[in-house]
Amino acid sequence: MPAITIKTIEEEKVWEAFLAKHPEANFLQSWYWGEFNKSLGKNIHRLGYFEGSKLAGVMLSVTEAARRGRYMAVAGGPILDWHNQNLVRIWAESLRQLINDQKCVFVRVRPQLISNDFAKTIFAQAGFRPSPMHLSAELTSQLDLSKSEDEIMADMRQQTRYEIRKAIKQCVKVSQSSSPQDLKAFYDLQMETAKRQGFVPFSYDFLEKQFRTFAEHDMAKLYSAHRDGKLLAQAFVIFYGEEAAYHYGASTLEGRKYPGAPLIQWQAIREAKKRGMSRYNFWGVAPAGEASHRFHGVSVFKRGFGGEDVEYLHAQDLVVNKTKYALNLAVEVARKKIRHV
Repeated sequence: MPAITIKTIEEEKVWEAFLAKHPEANFLQSWYWGEFNKSLGKNIHRLGYFEGSKLAGVMLSVTEAARRGRYMAVAGGPILDWHNQNLVRIWAESLRQLINDQKCVFVRVRPQLISNDFAKTIFAQAGFRPSPMHLSAELTSQLDLSKSEDEIMADMRQQTRYEIRKAIKQCVKVSQSSSPQDLKAFYDLQMETAKRQGFVPFSYDFLEKQFRTFAEHDMAKLYSAHRDGKLLAQAFVIFYGEEAAYHYGASTLEGRKYPGAPLIQWQAIREAKKRGMSRYNFWGVAPAGEASHRFHGVSVFKRGFGGEDVEYLHAQDLVVNKTKYALNLAVEVARKKIRHV
């Protein structure tokens, strides 16, 4: 068995070539997600795990400077063979060393692993504990794009299918943009939606830099639905690797009268199929049947397109400073109750 060595990867093509061979990867471990976080002034690390001369795994980590203590985040990764016990062991050891080097309190990891006993055992044996909060979308609704457009339409909820056809009859028009300048209108609409639905919105700087980074590589589109010149809804969709992701969305009060949002999703799904992608990820949904959940309404909307629920392993924390972590734990548990998530 060749020895495993760890190196910082500094070439985009090396990183992306590896991820291209792993269909489970999404944009959260992409080279571009790292560039986006660098543009926000954050410290990132791109580590490669080599078995001899062969690249066997990669991990993008982002150091977050929270007031209650620095911590590291690994969203959607690492990407490696989880059945390779030696590789997993070396990865966990390197992660602990990196936490210490970065003077972090803990690291939070949400891997691209389906939530099951196998995944839970890996992280428990490596010394992780379940996180009090999520890191990125864990319970998702994902649509199989290998089906034909007619099959996808037929598998939709009847109401969703009806709303798409109704939008077309009502002359709702959907446009798409790759211009970062158009994010200002989306940001303003997000602020309105946040006030109406009671969630914490993202900053303009966060949204604009993220969109700009991916749009420069034709990996992000801003969809807008209008009727008679009035904006109904918008969606920020990322197209990366095998997956298109409905990352953010917002709607107007006018959008309650006319079904612009379903037509946007249909257009994005068709675009993903044209690009040869294998799945459309509607991102986070509430647990099925929980009508009191704050995201129940939008989850009903997402599931209406006929996708299947895919649940990734809940975020896991590896703690190196137990005292500071206890403070962080108390804050996050309280925040979770306040936000009802």
